[in-house]
Amino acid sequence: MLLDVKGLTTRFHTRNGIVHAVEDVSFSVDKGQTLGIVGESGSGKSVTCYSLLGLNPMPPGRIEGGSAIFDGIDLLKAPEKQLQKIRGKRISMIFQDPMTSLNPYMRISDQLTEPLELHENLRGKPALHRAIDALAEVGIPDPEKRIRSYPHEFSGGMRQRVMIAMSLITKPELLICDEPTTALDVTVQKQVLDLIRDRQRDLGTAVIFITHDLAVVSEVCDVINVMYAGRIVETATRAELFNNPLHAYTRSLLRSIPAAQPKGQPLITIPGLPPNLTNPPQGCAFQPRNLLGDPKLCVTDHQPELAEIKPGHFAQNCPGCLA
Repeated sequence: MLLDVKGLTTRFHTRNGIVHAVEDVSFSVDKGQTLGIVGESGSGKSVTCYSLLGLNPMPPGRIEGGSAIFDGIDLLKAPEKQLQKIRGKRISMIFQDPMTSLNPYMRISDQLTEPLELHENLRGKPALHRAIDALAEVGIPDPEKRIRSYPHEFSGGMRQRVMIAMSLITKPELLICDEPTTALDVTVQKQVLDLIRDRQRDLGTAVIFITHDLAVVSEVCDVINVMYAGRIVETATRAELFNNPLHAYTRSLLRSIPAAQPKGQPLITIPGLPPNLTNPPQGCAFQPRNLLGDPKLCVTDHQPELAEIKPGHFAQNCPGCLA
Protein backbone atom coordinates (compact mmCIF):
# COMPACT_ATOMS: atom_id res chain seq x y z
CA MET A 1 0.00 0.00 0.00
CA LEU A 2 1.43 3.35 -1.06
CA LEU A 3 -0.72 5.71 1.04
CA ASP A 4 -2.87 4.87 4.06
CA VAL A 5 -4.97 7.67 5.56
CA LYS A 6 -6.81 7.06 8.83
CA GLY A 7 -9.04 9.42 10.80
CA LEU A 8 -7.92 12.61 9.06
CA THR A 9 -9.57 15.62 10.71
CA THR A 10 -8.90 19.18 9.54
CA ARG A 11 -10.58 22.28 10.95
CA PHE A 12 -10.29 26.00 10.34
CA HIS A 13 -10.39 28.28 13.37
CA THR A 14 -11.97 31.50 12.09
CA ARG A 15 -13.59 34.58 13.62
CA ASN A 16 -16.99 33.14 12.76
CA GLY A 17 -16.29 29.86 14.50
CA ILE A 18 -14.58 26.54 13.84
CA VAL A 19 -15.17 25.14 10.35
CA HIS A 20 -15.27 21.33 10.50
CA ALA A 21 -13.92 20.95 6.96
CA VAL A 22 -12.79 17.29 7.12
CA GLU A 23 -13.94 14.89 9.83
CA ASP A 24 -12.57 11.40 10.42
CA VAL A 25 -11.72 10.59 6.79
CA SER A 26 -9.97 7.28 6.03
CA PHE A 27 -8.90 5.74 2.72
CA SER A 28 -5.95 4.01 1.08
CA VAL A 29 -4.27 4.07 -2.33
CA ASP A 30 -2.18 1.29 -3.87
CA LYS A 31 0.52 1.65 -6.50
CA GLY A 32 -0.97 2.12 -9.94
CA GLN A 33 -4.47 2.62 -8.54
CA THR A 34 -6.78 5.56 -9.25
CA LEU A 35 -8.92 6.74 -6.34
CA GLY A 36 -11.75 9.13 -7.15
CA ILE A 37 -13.10 11.66 -4.63
CA VAL A 38 -16.42 13.18 -5.67
CA GLY A 39 -18.96 15.49 -4.09
CA GLU A 40 -20.37 19.00 -4.21
CA SER A 41 -18.29 22.13 -3.68
CA GLY A 42 -17.45 22.51 0.00
CA SER A 43 -17.66 18.79 0.76
CA GLY A 44 -13.99 18.66 1.80
CA LYS A 45 -12.41 17.01 -1.24
CA SER A 46 -9.61 19.50 -1.86
CA VAL A 47 -8.97 20.21 1.85
CA THR A 48 -8.45 16.47 2.36
CA CYS A 49 -5.65 16.35 -0.20
CA TYR A 50 -4.16 19.72 0.77
CA SER A 51 -3.89 18.38 4.31
CA LEU A 52 -1.73 15.49 3.14
CA LEU A 53 0.88 17.88 1.74
CA GLY A 54 0.64 20.62 4.36
CA LEU A 55 -0.80 23.10 1.86
CA ASN A 56 -3.70 24.42 3.93
CA PRO A 57 -2.99 27.86 5.42
CA MET A 58 -2.02 27.34 9.06
CA PRO A 59 -3.42 29.31 10.81
CA PRO A 60 -6.40 29.28 10.48
CA GLY A 61 -6.19 25.61 9.39
CA ARG A 62 -5.18 22.93 11.84
CA ILE A 63 -4.77 19.15 11.59
CA GLU A 64 -6.81 17.97 14.58
CA GLY A 65 -6.16 14.26 14.24
CA GLY A 66 -5.39 11.25 12.12
CA SER A 67 -2.43 9.84 10.20
CA ALA A 68 -1.36 9.60 6.56
CA ILE A 69 1.35 6.99 6.09
CA PHE A 70 3.23 7.31 2.80
CA ASP A 71 6.00 4.74 2.40
CA GLY A 72 6.47 4.62 6.18
CA ILE A 73 6.34 8.42 6.65
CA ASP A 74 3.41 10.09 8.43
CA LEU A 75 2.79 13.11 6.19
CA LEU A 76 0.68 14.83 8.85
CA LYS A 77 3.52 14.81 11.39
CA ALA A 78 6.55 15.10 9.08
CA PRO A 79 8.73 18.22 9.53
CA GLU A 80 8.58 20.83 6.78
CA LYS A 81 12.03 19.96 5.40
CA GLN A 82 11.02 16.33 4.94
CA LEU A 83 7.76 17.37 3.26
CA GLN A 84 9.67 19.63 0.88
CA LYS A 85 11.63 16.62 -0.37
CA ILE A 86 8.40 14.70 -0.99
CA ARG A 87 6.25 17.48 -2.50
CA GLY A 88 6.89 17.92 -6.20
CA LYS A 89 9.06 14.80 -6.39
CA ARG A 90 7.39 11.72 -4.94
CA ILE A 91 3.95 13.34 -4.65
CA SER A 92 2.84 15.93 -7.19
CA MET A 93 -0.37 17.89 -7.45
CA ILE A 94 -2.28 19.37 -10.36
CA PHE A 95 -4.11 22.37 -8.96
CA GLN A 96 -7.59 23.39 -9.99
CA ASP A 97 -6.89 26.98 -11.00
CA PRO A 98 -3.96 27.44 -13.42
CA MET A 99 -4.57 31.21 -13.42
CA THR A 100 -3.20 31.47 -9.87
CA SER A 101 -0.89 28.45 -9.82
CA LEU A 102 1.64 29.81 -12.32
CA ASN A 103 3.89 32.76 -11.50
CA PRO A 104 3.05 35.55 -13.99
CA TYR A 105 6.57 37.01 -13.68
CA MET A 106 8.41 33.82 -14.64
CA ARG A 107 8.80 32.21 -18.05
CA ILE A 108 7.29 28.76 -18.49
CA SER A 109 10.81 27.35 -18.94
CA ASP A 110 11.87 28.52 -15.46
CA GLN A 111 8.75 27.14 -13.82
CA LEU A 112 9.02 23.76 -15.52
CA THR A 113 12.71 23.28 -14.79
CA GLU A 114 12.46 24.36 -11.15
CA PRO A 115 11.32 20.91 -9.89
CA LEU A 116 14.20 19.31 -11.78
CA GLU A 117 16.70 21.71 -10.19
CA LEU A 118 15.32 21.20 -6.68
CA HIS A 119 14.79 17.45 -6.70
CA GLU A 120 17.13 16.04 -9.36
CA ASN A 121 19.90 18.66 -9.44
CA LEU A 122 19.37 18.94 -13.20
CA ARG A 123 20.15 22.31 -14.80
CA GLY A 124 20.92 23.96 -18.10
CA LYS A 125 20.16 22.31 -21.44
CA PRO A 126 19.35 18.84 -20.05
CA ALA A 127 16.65 20.35 -17.83
CA LEU A 128 15.37 22.53 -20.69
CA HIS A 129 15.09 19.51 -23.01
CA ARG A 130 13.13 17.62 -20.33
CA ALA A 131 10.80 20.61 -20.01
CA ILE A 132 10.25 20.81 -23.79
CA ASP A 133 9.47 17.08 -23.89
CA ALA A 134 7.00 17.53 -21.02
CA LEU A 135 5.17 20.28 -22.92
CA ALA A 136 5.01 18.13 -26.04
CA GLU A 137 3.55 15.23 -24.05
CA VAL A 138 0.61 17.35 -22.86
CA GLY A 139 -0.15 18.60 -26.36
CA ILE A 140 1.39 22.09 -26.40
CA PRO A 141 2.06 22.92 -30.09
CA ASP A 142 5.54 24.11 -31.04
CA PRO A 143 6.96 23.51 -27.53
CA GLU A 144 10.48 24.67 -28.45
CA LYS A 145 9.18 28.21 -28.94
CA ARG A 146 6.37 28.23 -26.36
CA ILE A 147 8.75 27.18 -23.59
CA ARG A 148 10.07 30.78 -23.51
CA SER A 149 6.60 32.30 -23.15
CA TYR A 150 5.00 33.82 -20.06
CA PRO A 151 1.74 32.44 -18.58
CA HIS A 152 -0.35 35.36 -19.89
CA GLU A 153 0.55 34.31 -23.43
CA PHE A 154 -1.34 31.03 -22.98
CA SER A 155 -5.08 30.41 -22.89
CA GLY A 156 -6.68 28.98 -19.73
CA GLY A 157 -6.67 25.47 -21.15
CA MET A 158 -3.03 25.78 -22.23
CA ARG A 159 -2.05 26.98 -18.76
CA GLN A 160 -3.76 23.93 -17.29
CA ARG A 161 -1.70 21.71 -19.59
CA VAL A 162 1.46 23.47 -18.42
CA MET A 163 0.44 22.70 -14.83
CA ILE A 164 -0.02 19.04 -15.75
CA ALA A 165 3.39 18.95 -17.43
CA MET A 166 4.97 20.49 -14.32
CA SER A 167 3.40 17.89 -12.04
CA LEU A 168 4.49 14.94 -14.19
CA ILE A 169 8.02 16.07 -15.02
CA THR A 170 9.59 14.42 -11.93
CA LYS A 171 7.75 11.10 -12.50
CA PRO A 172 5.97 11.09 -9.11
CA GLU A 173 4.79 7.95 -7.32
CA LEU A 174 1.51 9.63 -6.37
CA LEU A 175 -0.29 12.26 -8.46
CA ILE A 176 -3.10 14.28 -6.88
CA CYS A 177 -5.40 15.79 -9.51
CA ASP A 178 -7.66 18.58 -8.24
CA GLU A 179 -10.19 19.08 -11.06
CA PRO A 180 -7.38 18.82 -13.68
CA THR A 181 -9.64 19.02 -16.74
CA THR A 182 -11.91 21.89 -15.65
CA ALA A 183 -10.58 24.44 -18.15
CA LEU A 184 -10.19 22.02 -21.05
CA ASP A 185 -12.50 21.22 -23.94
CA VAL A 186 -13.70 17.65 -24.35
CA THR A 187 -11.07 16.66 -26.94
CA VAL A 188 -8.13 17.95 -24.89
CA GLN A 189 -9.72 16.54 -21.74
CA LYS A 190 -9.53 13.05 -23.23
CA GLN A 191 -5.91 13.63 -24.27
CA VAL A 192 -4.98 14.63 -20.72
CA LEU A 193 -6.80 11.67 -19.17
CA ASP A 194 -5.09 9.34 -21.64
CA LEU A 195 -1.73 10.87 -20.73
CA ILE A 196 -2.31 10.32 -17.02
CA ARG A 197 -3.36 6.72 -17.71
CA ASP A 198 -0.25 6.14 -19.84
CA ARG A 199 1.96 7.39 -17.01
CA GLN A 200 0.21 5.04 -14.62
CA ARG A 201 0.82 2.11 -16.92
CA ASP A 202 4.46 3.00 -17.61
CA LEU A 203 5.52 4.13 -14.13
CA GLY A 204 3.01 2.55 -11.76
CA THR A 205 1.91 6.00 -10.62
CA ALA A 206 -1.01 6.12 -8.19
CA VAL A 207 -3.60 8.85 -8.74
CA ILE A 208 -6.09 10.61 -6.48
CA PHE A 209 -8.66 12.24 -8.75
CA ILE A 210 -10.82 15.03 -7.28
CA THR A 211 -13.72 16.02 -9.49
CA HIS A 212 -17.38 16.97 -9.81
CA ASP A 213 -17.60 15.19 -13.15
CA LEU A 214 -19.10 11.74 -12.67
CA ALA A 215 -18.52 10.97 -16.36
CA VAL A 216 -14.76 11.36 -15.81
CA VAL A 217 -14.95 9.26 -12.64
CA SER A 218 -16.72 6.48 -14.53
CA GLU A 219 -13.84 6.37 -17.03
CA VAL A 220 -10.68 6.67 -14.96
CA CYS A 221 -11.24 5.60 -11.34
CA ASP A 222 -10.86 2.16 -9.80
CA VAL A 223 -12.31 3.04 -6.38
CA ILE A 224 -14.57 6.00 -5.58
CA ASN A 225 -15.08 7.92 -2.33
CA VAL A 226 -18.23 10.05 -2.17
CA MET A 227 -17.87 12.97 0.26
CA TYR A 228 -20.55 15.12 1.84
CA ALA A 229 -20.22 17.73 4.61
CA GLY A 230 -16.59 16.84 5.30
CA ARG A 231 -17.15 13.09 5.63
CA ILE A 232 -17.02 10.06 3.34
CA VAL A 233 -20.58 8.78 2.94
CA GLU A 234 -19.88 5.90 0.54
CA THR A 235 -16.88 3.96 -0.80
CA ALA A 236 -16.92 1.26 -3.46
CA THR A 237 -15.32 0.12 -6.68
CA ARG A 238 -16.38 2.00 -9.80
CA ALA A 239 -18.61 -0.77 -11.14
CA GLU A 240 -20.25 -1.43 -7.77
CA LEU A 241 -20.92 2.26 -7.07
CA PHE A 242 -22.51 2.99 -10.44
CA ASN A 243 -24.50 -0.25 -10.58
CA ASN A 244 -25.58 -0.41 -6.95
CA PRO A 245 -25.35 2.97 -5.14
CA LEU A 246 -26.51 2.65 -1.54
CA HIS A 247 -26.46 6.09 0.10
CA ALA A 248 -29.21 8.56 -0.80
CA TYR A 249 -26.63 11.26 -1.60
CA THR A 250 -24.81 9.01 -4.07
CA ARG A 251 -28.09 8.09 -5.71
CA SER A 252 -29.01 11.77 -5.93
CA LEU A 253 -25.69 12.64 -7.59
CA LEU A 254 -26.08 9.89 -10.18
CA ARG A 255 -29.68 10.85 -10.83
CA SER A 256 -28.70 14.49 -11.47
CA ILE A 257 -26.30 13.69 -14.35
CA PRO A 258 -27.67 15.71 -17.31
CA ALA A 259 -26.98 12.95 -19.84
CA ALA A 260 -29.16 10.58 -17.80
CA GLN A 261 -32.24 12.81 -18.13
CA PRO A 262 -34.93 12.22 -20.77
CA LYS A 263 -34.80 14.78 -23.56
CA GLY A 264 -37.14 17.69 -23.06
CA GLN A 265 -37.62 17.00 -19.34
CA PRO A 266 -36.46 19.39 -16.56
CA LEU A 267 -33.06 18.55 -15.11
CA ILE A 268 -33.17 16.83 -11.74
CA THR A 269 -31.24 18.65 -9.01
CA ILE A 270 -30.58 18.06 -5.32
CA PRO A 271 -32.71 20.58 -3.38
CA GLY A 272 -31.30 22.90 -0.76
CA LEU A 273 -27.67 23.49 0.20
CA PRO A 274 -25.02 21.55 2.11
CA PRO A 275 -24.94 22.32 5.85
CA ASN A 276 -22.93 25.16 7.37
CA LEU A 277 -19.82 23.41 8.68
CA THR A 278 -19.23 26.03 11.37
CA ASN A 279 -22.29 24.50 13.01
CA PRO A 280 -22.49 20.91 11.69
CA PRO A 281 -25.63 18.92 12.42
CA GLN A 282 -25.59 16.45 15.31
CA GLY A 283 -27.14 13.70 13.25
CA CYS A 284 -27.30 12.82 9.55
CA ALA A 285 -26.06 15.81 7.53
CA PHE A 286 -28.04 14.84 4.42
CA GLN A 287 -31.41 14.47 6.15
CA PRO A 288 -32.88 17.88 5.05
CA ARG A 289 -32.11 17.10 1.37
CA ASN A 290 -32.94 13.40 1.36
CA LEU A 291 -35.57 12.76 -1.32
CA LEU A 292 -34.57 9.28 -2.47
CA GLY A 293 -34.43 7.63 0.96
CA ASP A 294 -36.65 8.12 4.00
CA PRO A 295 -35.66 11.28 5.92
CA LYS A 296 -37.95 10.29 8.81
CA LEU A 297 -35.59 7.39 9.54
CA CYS A 298 -32.37 9.47 9.46
CA VAL A 299 -30.42 9.47 12.72
CA THR A 300 -30.64 12.74 14.65
CA ASP A 301 -28.63 12.18 17.83
CA HIS A 302 -25.25 11.05 16.48
CA GLN A 303 -23.11 11.05 13.34
CA PRO A 304 -23.64 7.88 11.28
CA GLU A 305 -20.44 5.89 10.84
CA LEU A 306 -19.02 4.28 7.71
CA ALA A 307 -19.88 0.59 7.77
CA GLU A 308 -19.29 -2.32 5.37
CA ILE A 309 -22.77 -2.96 3.99
CA LYS A 310 -21.54 -5.47 1.38
CA PRO A 311 -18.05 -6.96 0.89
CA GLY A 312 -15.85 -4.04 -0.19
CA HIS A 313 -18.81 -1.63 -0.28
CA PHE A 314 -18.96 0.88 2.59
CA ALA A 315 -21.65 3.46 3.35
CA GLN A 316 -22.75 5.58 6.30
CA ASN A 317 -25.08 3.43 8.38
CA CYS A 318 -27.97 5.92 8.45
CA PRO A 319 -31.26 3.99 8.01
CA GLY A 320 -32.93 6.95 6.30
CA CYS A 321 -30.20 7.35 3.69
CA LEU A 322 -29.95 3.62 3.02
CA ALA A 323 -33.74 3.22 2.68
